[in-house]
Amino acid sequence: MAQDLYQAPDYFQLDELLTDEHKLVRDAAREWVKRDISPMIEEAAQKAEFPMEIISGLAEIGAFGPYIPMEYGGAGLDQMSYGLIMQEIERGDSGVRSTASVQTSLVMYPIYAFGSEKQKKKYLPKLASGEMMGCFGLTEPNHGSNPGGMESRLKDMGDHYILNGAKMWISNAPFADIAVVWAIDETDNRIKGVIVERGMEGFTTPTTHNKWSLRASATGELIFDNVKVPKENLLPNKTGLGAPLMCLDSARYGIAWGAIGAAMDCYDTALRYAKERTQFGKPIASFQLQQKKLAEMITEITKAQFLTWRLGTLRNEGRATSAQISMCKRNNVDMALKITREARQILGAMGITGDYSIMRHMMNLESVITYEGTHDIHLLITGMDITGIPAFQ
Repeated sequence: MAQDLYQAPDYFQLDELLTDEHKLVRDAAREWVKRDISPMIEEAAQKAEFPMEIISGLAEIGAFGPYIPMEYGGAGLDQMSYGLIMQEIERGDSGVRSTASVQTSLVMYPIYAFGSEKQKKKYLPKLASGEMMGCFGLTEPNHGSNPGGMESRLKDMGDHYILNGAKMWISNAPFADIAVVWAIDETDNRIKGVIVERGMEGFTTPTTHNKWSLRASATGELIFDNVKVPKENLLPNKTGLGAPLMCLDSARYGIAWGAIGAAMDCYDTALRYAKERTQFGKPIASFQLQQKKLAEMITEITKAQFLTWRLGTLRNEGRATSAQISMCKRNNVDMALKITREARQILGAMGITGDYSIMRHMMNLESVITYEGTHDIHLLITGMDITGIPAFQ
């Protein structure tokens, strides 16, 4: 088993802009990844199994709902801390970060932001501790980039709803205890969120198999066949497509940080390898083309770090826009994916093996660049923001 020798790059001393609390939170996550993720993640990915035993560790480092107030079981941290935790977890693996992102931004956040006080007290503390796990049902077989066209329906039966429909590409679905599901209420044609609990008759979560990406993450479907949902499980404080999109903003923000972690890991691996690997009588790091690759990697990582730090500052101030989050997510995942490919070339044939993390990161990022808004859709969101003209409608 290879030792985790990771050293995080900080070429422009970004640490000086972080508070002591930020660094303590980040370093705790970093050490956990080194101790609990690095030694087993390659085997989990090879077996295509989500390591359930890490859930308690994720909870201990505050990865579940870090910005949720302490009164509801969260850590009461700021947005910068949330981002830094996601960066460190994705340094370990995108699939593990997906598990934490979904739990925080797509399950705990909507319950906190749109739920009743009773719902908050019932679900949030258990979600924060990892005693309960959740998933988020928005994407459908026929509606990915256009979630407003969803076909899932809620029918008001007086004292309860009947939910019918299907969702797919759902992280955490196979083991989730609850699902925050978005469907159209047939009464007023509004999109509404409901909390569906495992065990409700007609609710099933088949696992998605044969993935080449996010292999250490559990992915599945949500199938609703006349599921009886109590009225008290409706999220009462916001309706319309804007509600799930607000959740996606939080998730995309976490992804923007996470992608930096994956890029940093690949850069660090490639730099160490280039210094140690000898060809033609000297380390390959001495050759111009290898130095070009490494220099461009650290340049792009540094640019992404400051873009994302600024976004975190704006998020803390409540001033970040959805379009800014889209730009950052798109830029950082694209950056990270390019770095994985260059890093793999530095390692040559060794880069495709499970002895190193690079190929796993590369495959994972092929999903990350598509989910929570595709690479192209995020570009069009920026285009709409600067021109005022939507190109996807």
